[in-house]
Amino acid sequence: MTAPLLKVEHLEVRYGDLIGVADVSLEVPPGKIVALLGSNGAGKTTTLNAIIGVVPTSSGRIVFRSEDIAGMPAYAVVRKGVALSPEGWRLFVQQSVENNLMLGATPLADKSRIGGLLERVYTLFPRLAERRKQQAGTMSGGERQMLAVGRALMSDPQLLLLDEPSLGLAPAVVETMYETFVKLHDTGLTILLAEQSVDLALEVADYAYVLQVGRGALEGPAKELAGNAEVQRVYLGIG
Repeated sequence: MTAPLLKVEHLEVRYGDLIGVADVSLEVPPGKIVALLGSNGAGKTTTLNAIIGVVPTSSGRIVFRSEDIAGMPAYAVVRKGVALSPEGWRLFVQQSVENNLMLGATPLADKSRIGGLLERVYTLFPRLAERRKQQAGTMSGGERQMLAVGRALMSDPQLLLLDEPSLGLAPAVVETMYETFVKLHDTGLTILLAEQSVDLALEVADYAYVLQVGRGALEGPAKELAGNAEVQRVYLGIG
């Protein structure tokens, strides 16, 4: 059996006396899309932030490529091959599109690869190529989401973490974004996708985990969860 690319075991994250995540375990096999589902406040963002090293873990293990990365700073985790496209984009709004992308390539040891990675992003997102000199803060929400994903791709990750990529975007833009995620998956990229838009996530994912108040509540093949009305009603608040 192939070892998972990422394995999270009994993750707990505390903010002082507050518990952000109480007990989350999940696995992401190489070359798959895994969805992390749940309502607002379920712990999806905290889980991704703990994986990437933005927030410290209180207990549990985060194993990437057989190495426990829990407690490593974010820059070290990115150099291991993990990248995050965060909720709310967190762009350098006074900088140009291209400068934001170049900042995403900072962890690369081989700087000669930057040109090829930049062209890959521009091929995936032609709108960014058209606006490469435009200030990021003047772009639409959809364009900012493209830029956030593109910046994450500039470190050439093996595992891409996507946090609420459909949030606040028009349906047509969301459809385009998800078509891009499928293209990336087809190239072999492994994706962990945190979403409130359940139908979207289950349509593209191979497997899914459902969180409730910081705990893993349910898991299964995405197609099975998508076709189970009771699961969607009880755990996901649909119907």
